[in-house]
Amino acid sequence: MPTARLRPTSRLRNASAFKQVFAQGRRQADADFVVIWAPSPAARPRLGLAISKRRARRAVDRNRIKRVVRESFRHAAAELPDVDVVVLARQATHRRTRRQLFESLTQHWEKLRRQPSQATAQRIEPDHG
Repeated sequence: MPTARLRPTSRLRNASAFKQVFAQGRRQADADFVVIWAPSPAARPRLGLAISKRRARRAVDRNRIKRVVRESFRHAAAELPDVDVVVLARQATHRRTRRQLFESLTQHWEKLRRQPSQATAQRIEPDHG
């Protein structure tokens, strides 16, 4: 039976990767999430989560939000450009239902899909001239 977990190669795993996204990234936001994305040095989209205690006090709420974000990202990753994405929760995110969170994230992924040229345009292409 195949596992449905997010593979380590699809995650931002160290502080320097997060710093790069925060420093160079573009932002998009709605009532539930702030999504920051930047071109990925890897050849795949990667996800980082920053769900703070300040936004969702109870661990059960933070973990539920993270599960929904990871699941949504897994479904969308095949169609996303090669970007590093950091997802931050907003204040009222923990009060939303799973379906509301999933719909919000789906809209964010759609925006990223429509902007692949912007995501990859920042990469330095070799000069073949």
